[in-house]
Amino acid sequence: MEISYHGHSVVKIKTNGKEILIDPFIRGNGLTDLKVEEEKPDVILLTHGHGDHVGDTVELAKANNSLVVAPNELAVYLSWQGVNTHPMHIGGARQFDFGKVKFTLAFHGSSYITENNEIIYTGMPSGILFTAEDVTIYHAGDTALFGDMKLIGERNNIDVAFLPIGDNFTMGPEDAAYAVSLLKPKTVIPIHYNTFPPIQQDPNEFAKLVKDCQVQVLSAGEFVKL
Repeated sequence: MEISYHGHSVVKIKTNGKEILIDPFIRGNGLTDLKVEEEKPDVILLTHGHGDHVGDTVELAKANNSLVVAPNELAVYLSWQGVNTHPMHIGGARQFDFGKVKFTLAFHGSSYITENNEIIYTGMPSGILFTAEDVTIYHAGDTALFGDMKLIGERNNIDVAFLPIGDNFTMGPEDAAYAVSLLKPKTVIPIHYNTFPPIQQDPNEFAKLVKDCQVQVLSAGEFVKL
């Protein structure tokens, strides 16, 4: 399995002959190395409905006949736009041919803002547990720190955790470091930082706060193999 980071909260997983994109915010993401027209995802996993996470999902999914797995209300909204979706919700898990997906709690908002200044509710936000090839990945989305991360850590043997550190909209470095102590992953990779002025952070300072866990600070396009 190859797991790569592509700026902001974009993660790509290659496993079981499939390519999976999580939260594919590409256009407008000044930190990514990806180009929409070059990406061919088989599957897109979404944590919530904010524009910097749904990103280019509709264009990518239509161009590649991708399956989009998302929280129920967001999945329904995207299906109205002609996208092939599979709705799920927090606490639910499903085994697909590319791996197992389970949605977890996350504490923040989830909505889509239209060009007409309308706010469309897209259901509860979530984190994602993805398991394939005996590897478990946790993508926390935009969450705040919350106590049930301890349960997530106790009930799942997390190999790699992607945690936001940007502060302002999500956990900051201190809370994210405490989240690591609850989740107990083997490796943590910081995400959701430096894309916009309000979320400027030094990931190496975050790394100094983390105890008893390997921290890998990845630049866009860098990857780990498991």
